Amino acid sequence: MVNVARSQDHVETIDLNKFRIQPEATRIISAAMAIKHTIIPLTVSDKTLKVAMSDIHNIVAIQELAAVSKMRIEPVHAEAGKIRASIERHYNAYQEIERQLSSMAPAEPKKQAEKDDLSDAPVIRGLDLIIREAVKVRASDIHIEPQSNRLVVRYRIDGILRETMSLPVNSHASLLSRLKVMASMDIANHQPQDGQITLKGAHENIDIRVATINTIYGEMACLRLLDKAFAARSLHELGFSPDNLLKYEQMLKSPLGMILVCGPTGSGKTTTLYASLNTLDKKSRKVITIEDPVEYRFEDITQVQVNQRGGINFAGALRSITRHDPDVIMVGEIRDPDTAALATQAALTGRLVLSSIHANDSIGTIFRMLDLGVEPFLISATLVCIVSQRMVRRLCPNCARLIPASPEAELAYQRETGDSTILFRYGEGCDSCAGTGYLGRIAISEVLPLNQEFRAALLKNASADELRQIARRAGMASMWHDGMLKVKAGITTPSEVLRTIYTG
Repeated sequence: MVNVARSQDHVETIDLNKFRIQPEATRIISAAMAIKHTIIPLTVSDKTLKVAMSDIHNIVAIQELAAVSKMRIEPVHAEAGKIRASIERHYNAYQEIERQLSSMAPAEPKKQAEKDDLSDAPVIRGLDLIIREAVKVRASDIHIEPQSNRLVVRYRIDGILRETMSLPVNSHASLLSRLKVMASMDIANHQPQDGQITLKGAHENIDIRVATINTIYGEMACLRLLDKAFAARSLHELGFSPDNLLKYEQMLKSPLGMILVCGPTGSGKTTTLYASLNTLDKKSRKVITIEDPVEYRFEDITQVQVNQRGGINFAGALRSITRHDPDVIMVGEIRDPDTAALATQAALTGRLVLSSIHANDSIGTIFRMLDLGVEPFLISATLVCIVSQRMVRRLCPNCARLIPASPEAELAYQRETGDSTILFRYGEGCDSCAGTGYLGRIAISEVLPLNQEFRAALLKNASADELRQIARRAGMASMWHDGMLKVKAGITTPSEVLRTIYTG
């Protein structure tokens, strides 16, 4: 007798992209069996295993699943293509990585381990799978972190770190040695190092920036996966509202002066600067960038790499490139008084200077420049525009539903939009977004072009509140307002806007 939980005549059809699969369900049935019968386990409840099948009349498959799981089988129908895609997502490389690295012999003395690591096939296979799995799930960074009794691997996806696997602690030395070999780093050197890896991908090469540093439990590594598509992004793709985009594009037409993009680490400042460069005429203007490091290569742009150990910092490089007749200069970051002074001087002498700076908002950027020693009259004379931004996660389109928000989120939304509502779109979590409710990110921003009233107020040492009032009268919409308009459009959630701006 077939152990089926419901009659075959009443089998439902589901869309796997909108279904949240329980990890414990996939542990019951092996990947080999899932591939063999084109099935994917979905949920486990009360000794019943819910399974999506492309052929719900495959009695042999149902019998085999029941025998292996020792549970009743509740079949539901799903498209074969979506089942195969789901198998690839859920029977991912994590188990294979753990199997490869767990098969290694216990850790040997350090020197012997480092000698043997270079030809250790499980380590080679394991590290390759860690990187390729990160690419598959859209991770921007891989963190390999040793702890007292295990090696933790975490992926940063859509700006949020997630622990993805826990590896045997004895695999640590081998994994780091292999990583250093791939990144052309010194295996014997346990001081902080930087390196670069290029792997051949399915469609294009994968460029990876590697950094290592010693911790109390051994060396930690961070791998930054560089998406070449970022270098080709336009301003239209970043999430600027139509009004903000129009203002900013007008400011980029300025032949001289300074444009600053501010925000915390990870807020997309460099992406905005790159997109800004892509709008410029690079054939008739000489564009030079100073970056730390140079992550993406551009045609018709001269890019200079900062090298602190070689004595080339932002200020030193900026001092040198002004002798090379640039029309446009992009400085990766203004972080010290020398760079601030030189960038201001370059803008004052007929160049357009674009740079990023750490500040909470547009008005805060003014006071950050003052803190770095730039005089108010120089800021007034050179600063053309300030863009302040954050990155918020996009709602997953497959599982977004209207649900009540918190009173705090409701109040913030009402204050910025004037609408009173208690229902907002939130992602419930599904297969497409790995249960997070979010898929991708978008920028929220405020754009402040400096007008004559604002410049005059600067010269009079106006307070932050006074400057903010002038900016609002000039039509500047705050990041709060831009974020809540994206909530209204169903792009993100009020809690995501609150989280991002508060933590900035």
